[in-house]
Amino acid sequence: MNPIDLRSDTFTLPTDEMRRAMAQAELGDDVYGQDPTINRLQERAAQLMGKEAALFMASGTMSNLVATLTHCHRGDEVVMGEQGHMFWNESGGAAALAGVQIRLVPNDDQGRISPEDLATVIRPRGNIHFPPTTLVCLENTHNRCSGGVQTPEDTKRVADVAHAAGVKVHLDGARIFNAAVALEVPASALAQDVDDVSFCLSKALSCPVGSLLCGSQEFVDEARRWRKMVGGGMRQAGVLAAAGLVALDTMIDRLADDHANARRLAQGLANIPGLRLDPERMPTNIVIFEVDPAVAAGPDFIRALLQAGVQVTYPGQGRGAARLVPEHVALVAHDHLVAPVAVGQGGHQVAHGAAGGEQRGLLAHQFGGPLLEPVNRGVLAVHVVPHLGLGHGPAHLVGGQGEGVAAQVNGIHRVLRIQECQEQF
Repeated sequence: MNPIDLRSDTFTLPTDEMRRAMAQAELGDDVYGQDPTINRLQERAAQLMGKEAALFMASGTMSNLVATLTHCHRGDEVVMGEQGHMFWNESGGAAALAGVQIRLVPNDDQGRISPEDLATVIRPRGNIHFPPTTLVCLENTHNRCSGGVQTPEDTKRVADVAHAAGVKVHLDGARIFNAAVALEVPASALAQDVDDVSFCLSKALSCPVGSLLCGSQEFVDEARRWRKMVGGGMRQAGVLAAAGLVALDTMIDRLADDHANARRLAQGLANIPGLRLDPERMPTNIVIFEVDPAVAAGPDFIRALLQAGVQVTYPGQGRGAARLVPEHVALVAHDHLVAPVAVGQGGHQVAHGAAGGEQRGLLAHQFGGPLLEPVNRGVLAVHVVPHLGLGHGPAHLVGGQGEGVAAQVNGIHRVLRIQECQEQF
């Protein structure tokens, strides 16, 4: 039985249509700007974001780094939310490679930063005692804030404060299409008030590689030089860009399915004693819940589910009591795992594979009694057996591609595989 891997929507695989497009892609040398497939992708990305130009990058981390290098000088200060992906999950690249200082402000439960907080921390040029603020970084959706979304109005309020002080605004829009689908607005509306925006192809859009950095033509021309400097000139990379073109045409609208699955799962989890979450605060494909610390130790839960063949990630420490705490778990569902597990007659479950309805066996696991028990049949949820315990901290669930995430199974359900680690999605 293959393991279930719900660590991230980055584990999605290219579709058959993408693979065909990649095999047939028209290629050239992109360092010279002569790869026609990359050029088409860049034009399409710029159009979708409402910007003049775009630049194909190897990853979202590279996009964020290159944006910082393009906007800032060494010794400048960059302001971002305390839960920002750029701060937590990008190896300190802004400090190590761009030479900037990071200043943090609070994020609310949707990942927003307060315009008032921003106004108090912006530092102008001219005083030799402190670094000038040159860039504000936003994130939409917000990874560590349960996939929270920022509306166009939210972004405008922050951007107006920054721009009034002569500060640029970069939007890390790795999952911006999730936000656009959740809010039912064009992605361009979410980026219209920022100076540049990046988005990923390699998450729920299912591409193997890629991110686009979009902004003014002047910004992209300068960013191209920085991309070359950090090793991002990929020559005949149209073979990768071809998948991106397919993704932008075929994969965006179906993100609503991921959101529906995540919401269904969150609603079921909210009914389980010992778990704390508010499904209304989880608008996209990420679900975070806290586990009562009186239940058991988090590592026991992680190890037990790892043995059960379900793999998730540990998003890391760093939030206060009602938010992320030292032990939590991240899960991502997508259509390269399994389709829904159907509840059969008499409460028996039959797991169907993603391809051809392949029937998969059920897993039973004893850990002083059943690890997980069925609850709310017909709702994607799990029941935590109190004497087993889950441990202190939230579990973090992310709905990726596909039609189903979890199911109730007598004994244990084969949906989540836990990995005790600190892998970041």
